[in-house]
Amino acid sequence: MYMFKYVNQWCLRRRVPVEFQQVESRSEVWISLKTDSRRLACEKAPAVRNEQVAAWKARLSGHDDDAVKHFEAFQDLAAAKGVRYMPLDQVVQLPIDTLLDRIETIANRDQRSDPVEAAAVLGTKQPPALTVTQALETYWALVKDKTFGKSEDQKRRWENPRKKAVRNFVSVVGDKPINNITVDEILNLLR
Repeated sequence: MYMFKYVNQWCLRRRVPVEFQQVESRSEVWISLKTDSRRLACEKAPAVRNEQVAAWKARLSGHDDDAVKHFEAFQDLAAAKGVRYMPLDQVVQLPIDTLLDRIETIANRDQRSDPVEAAAVLGTKQPPALTVTQALETYWALVKDKTFGKSEDQKRRWENPRKKAVRNFVSVVGDKPINNITVDEILNLLR
């Protein structure tokens, strides 16, 4: 890794580590530090290097088959590019200059875009659907106030009917994504 000045701006140049070569097509990357001051460039370089490593790690974990981890990797990749992940329907409603800034973060030095980075920045990757058991785990985090101040036995008695309902549902319908559950499956449970 070293810095050099290119067209009046300092850049960071580094070879792609072996561990990230499967997610990075280039053999080396050039990253603009967006300054003409050497002192400021030296201050920015470690943070930019860490952001690039974080982006590579996010892209690497994005090849995981687990849908939740895959989606989290897209969120991490968007953050590494300096933007907050937003779904596509929200991205298209952004002011035009903000939208153009997002689009500009996608292009690399060769003015080619990476489809994975584009999906993360533009929000085309949809969040995974929660399964019934994952929804229960999310529910526990959302209703902590309901068990605040209760003893362990009181918490257990409050949680058990909900756990039993989910177990019964999963035994009849299966642990399906919530948005794939049909009305007929719910009616089968009630019979």
